[in-house]
Amino acid sequence: MFVRASKVFLMVLAVSMLTACASKKPPTGESRDVLVKQVETSIARFKEKDPSIKRFFDDSYGYALFPTIAKGAVGVGGANGRGLVYTQGDLTGYATVSQATIGFQLGGQSYSEVIFFKDKVDFDHFRQGQLEFDAQASAVAVSAGASADADYSKGVAVFTMTNGGLMYEASIGGQKFHYAAISD
Repeated sequence: MFVRASKVFLMVLAVSMLTACASKKPPTGESRDVLVKQVETSIARFKEKDPSIKRFFDDSYGYALFPTIAKGAVGVGGANGRGLVYTQGDLTGYATVSQATIGFQLGGQSYSEVIFFKDKVDFDHFRQGQLEFDAQASAVAVSAGASADADYSKGVAVFTMTNGGLMYEASIGGQKFHYAAISD
Protein backbone atom coordinates (compact mmCIF):
# COMPACT_ATOMS: atom_id res chain seq x y z
CA MET A 1 0.00 0.00 0.00
CA PHE A 2 2.87 2.39 0.78
CA VAL A 3 4.35 1.81 -2.70
CA ARG A 4 0.99 2.66 -4.28
CA ALA A 5 0.66 5.77 -2.12
CA SER A 6 4.18 6.83 -3.12
CA LYS A 7 3.36 6.51 -6.82
CA VAL A 8 0.16 8.52 -6.39
CA PHE A 9 2.03 11.15 -4.41
CA LEU A 10 4.73 11.53 -7.06
CA MET A 11 2.12 11.77 -9.81
CA VAL A 12 0.08 14.42 -8.00
CA LEU A 13 3.18 16.32 -6.94
CA ALA A 14 4.33 16.49 -10.57
CA VAL A 15 0.90 17.71 -11.67
CA SER A 16 0.86 20.21 -8.81
CA MET A 17 4.25 21.61 -9.79
CA LEU A 18 3.16 21.97 -13.40
CA THR A 19 -0.08 23.63 -12.35
CA ALA A 20 1.83 26.06 -10.14
CA CYS A 21 3.54 27.35 -13.24
CA ALA A 22 0.22 27.90 -15.01
CA SER A 23 -0.64 31.42 -16.04
CA LYS A 24 -3.17 33.44 -14.07
CA LYS A 25 -4.41 34.89 -17.37
CA PRO A 26 -7.73 33.62 -18.74
CA PRO A 27 -7.33 30.71 -21.15
CA THR A 28 -8.21 31.26 -24.78
CA GLY A 29 -9.03 29.09 -27.77
CA GLU A 30 -8.62 25.36 -27.34
CA SER A 31 -7.40 25.53 -23.72
CA ARG A 32 -10.55 27.49 -22.79
CA ASP A 33 -12.73 24.90 -24.54
CA VAL A 34 -11.00 22.08 -22.65
CA LEU A 35 -11.49 23.85 -19.32
CA VAL A 36 -15.17 24.53 -20.09
CA LYS A 37 -15.67 20.82 -20.87
CA GLN A 38 -13.91 19.81 -17.62
CA VAL A 39 -16.11 22.18 -15.62
CA GLU A 40 -19.29 20.88 -17.30
CA THR A 41 -18.23 17.30 -16.52
CA SER A 42 -17.55 18.24 -12.88
CA ILE A 43 -20.96 19.92 -12.54
CA ALA A 44 -22.61 16.74 -13.82
CA ARG A 45 -20.55 14.63 -11.36
CA PHE A 46 -21.45 16.88 -8.40
CA LYS A 47 -25.15 16.68 -9.30
CA GLU A 48 -24.99 12.91 -9.89
CA LYS A 49 -23.25 12.25 -6.59
CA ASP A 50 -25.59 14.54 -4.63
CA PRO A 51 -28.75 15.69 -6.44
CA SER A 52 -29.61 18.08 -3.58
CA ILE A 53 -26.68 20.31 -4.60
CA LYS A 54 -28.76 21.47 -7.58
CA ARG A 55 -30.40 24.12 -5.39
CA PHE A 56 -27.04 25.85 -4.95
CA PHE A 57 -26.41 25.87 -8.71
CA ASP A 58 -29.93 27.26 -9.25
CA ASP A 59 -30.19 29.81 -6.43
CA SER A 60 -26.69 31.19 -5.81
CA TYR A 61 -25.62 34.55 -7.22
CA GLY A 62 -22.64 32.78 -8.77
CA TYR A 63 -20.04 30.09 -8.31
CA ALA A 64 -16.43 29.19 -9.02
CA LEU A 65 -15.75 25.60 -10.02
CA PHE A 66 -12.29 24.06 -10.03
CA PRO A 67 -12.52 20.68 -11.82
CA THR A 68 -9.06 19.54 -10.69
CA ILE A 69 -7.07 20.77 -7.74
CA ALA A 70 -3.85 18.76 -7.40
CA LYS A 71 -2.43 18.48 -3.90
CA GLY A 72 0.80 16.89 -2.70
CA ALA A 73 2.76 16.93 0.54
CA VAL A 74 5.57 15.51 2.63
CA GLY A 75 5.36 17.61 5.79
CA VAL A 76 5.04 20.78 3.72
CA GLY A 77 2.46 20.71 1.00
CA GLY A 78 0.87 22.65 -1.75
CA ALA A 79 -2.10 22.58 -4.05
CA ASN A 80 -3.01 24.34 -7.27
CA GLY A 81 -5.89 24.39 -9.69
CA ARG A 82 -7.72 26.48 -12.24
CA GLY A 83 -11.39 26.89 -12.89
CA LEU A 84 -14.20 28.99 -14.26
CA VAL A 85 -16.52 31.46 -12.60
CA TYR A 86 -20.21 31.81 -13.42
CA THR A 87 -22.45 34.71 -12.41
CA GLN A 88 -26.20 34.15 -12.61
CA GLY A 89 -25.62 31.29 -15.04
CA ASP A 90 -23.21 33.10 -17.39
CA LEU A 91 -19.49 32.39 -17.74
CA THR A 92 -17.84 35.59 -16.47
CA GLY A 93 -14.38 34.72 -15.25
CA TYR A 94 -11.38 32.50 -14.81
CA ALA A 95 -9.88 31.67 -11.44
CA THR A 96 -6.85 29.99 -9.97
CA VAL A 97 -6.50 28.55 -6.49
CA SER A 98 -3.31 27.91 -4.58
CA GLN A 99 -2.75 26.50 -1.15
CA ALA A 100 0.19 26.01 1.17
CA THR A 101 0.07 23.75 4.21
CA ILE A 102 2.39 22.68 6.97
CA GLY A 103 1.92 19.91 9.49
CA PHE A 104 1.63 16.14 9.53
CA GLN A 105 0.78 15.23 5.96
CA LEU A 106 1.91 12.73 3.37
CA GLY A 107 0.62 11.82 -0.05
CA GLY A 108 -1.14 13.32 -2.97
CA GLN A 109 -4.65 13.66 -4.24
CA SER A 110 -6.79 15.36 -6.80
CA TYR A 111 -10.18 16.81 -6.04
CA SER A 112 -12.86 19.08 -7.48
CA GLU A 113 -14.15 22.09 -5.58
CA VAL A 114 -17.12 24.38 -6.10
CA ILE A 115 -17.63 27.62 -4.18
CA PHE A 116 -21.11 29.14 -4.24
CA PHE A 117 -21.64 32.84 -3.54
CA LYS A 118 -24.89 33.78 -1.84
CA ASP A 119 -25.10 37.29 -3.28
CA LYS A 120 -23.21 39.96 -5.23
CA VAL A 121 -21.38 41.27 -2.13
CA ASP A 122 -19.93 37.81 -1.45
CA PHE A 123 -19.04 37.34 -5.11
CA ASP A 124 -17.30 40.74 -5.16
CA HIS A 125 -15.12 39.69 -2.19
CA PHE A 126 -13.96 36.71 -4.26
CA ARG A 127 -13.51 38.77 -7.44
CA GLN A 128 -11.42 41.36 -5.58
CA GLY A 129 -9.16 38.72 -4.00
CA GLN A 130 -10.57 39.21 -0.51
CA LEU A 131 -11.75 35.63 -0.05
CA GLU A 132 -9.31 33.28 1.62
CA PHE A 133 -10.05 30.05 3.46
CA ASP A 134 -8.12 28.80 6.42
CA ALA A 135 -7.72 25.08 6.77
CA GLN A 136 -10.67 23.88 4.58
CA ALA A 137 -12.91 23.50 7.63
CA SER A 138 -15.81 25.03 5.71
CA ALA A 139 -15.85 22.46 2.89
CA VAL A 140 -18.53 19.76 2.69
CA ALA A 141 -17.47 16.47 1.08
CA VAL A 142 -20.10 15.63 -1.50
CA SER A 143 -21.99 12.39 -1.05
CA ALA A 144 -25.63 11.44 -1.48
CA GLY A 145 -27.67 13.98 0.48
CA ALA A 146 -24.65 15.79 1.98
CA SER A 147 -25.75 19.18 0.68
CA ALA A 148 -29.39 18.79 1.74
CA ASP A 149 -28.73 20.42 5.13
CA ALA A 150 -25.76 22.52 4.04
CA ASP A 151 -26.04 26.29 4.06
CA TYR A 152 -23.93 29.36 3.43
CA SER A 153 -21.32 30.39 5.97
CA LYS A 154 -20.15 33.99 5.70
CA GLY A 155 -21.84 34.19 2.30
CA VAL A 156 -20.20 31.13 0.73
CA ALA A 157 -20.87 27.40 0.56
CA VAL A 158 -17.99 25.11 -0.41
CA PHE A 159 -18.22 21.52 -1.63
CA THR A 160 -15.43 19.14 -2.57
CA MET A 161 -15.33 15.81 -4.34
CA THR A 162 -12.30 13.52 -4.46
CA ASN A 163 -11.08 12.60 -7.94
CA GLY A 164 -8.31 10.24 -6.81
CA GLY A 165 -5.19 9.76 -4.75
CA LEU A 166 -4.38 9.11 -1.14
CA MET A 167 -3.55 11.77 1.43
CA TYR A 168 -2.82 11.54 5.14
CA GLU A 169 -2.90 14.92 6.82
CA ALA A 170 -3.52 16.93 9.92
CA SER A 171 -2.43 20.33 8.72
CA ILE A 172 -3.17 24.01 8.76
CA GLY A 173 -3.09 26.19 5.71
CA GLY A 174 -5.25 28.27 3.45
CA GLN A 175 -6.56 28.66 -0.04
CA LYS A 176 -5.91 31.85 -1.95
CA PHE A 177 -7.75 32.75 -5.14
CA HIS A 178 -7.00 34.90 -8.16
CA TYR A 179 -9.83 36.03 -10.44
CA ALA A 180 -9.67 37.43 -13.98
CA ALA A 181 -12.69 38.45 -16.03
CA ILE A 182 -13.27 36.69 -19.32
CA SER A 183 -14.27 38.98 -22.13
CA ASP A 184 -15.79 37.64 -25.30
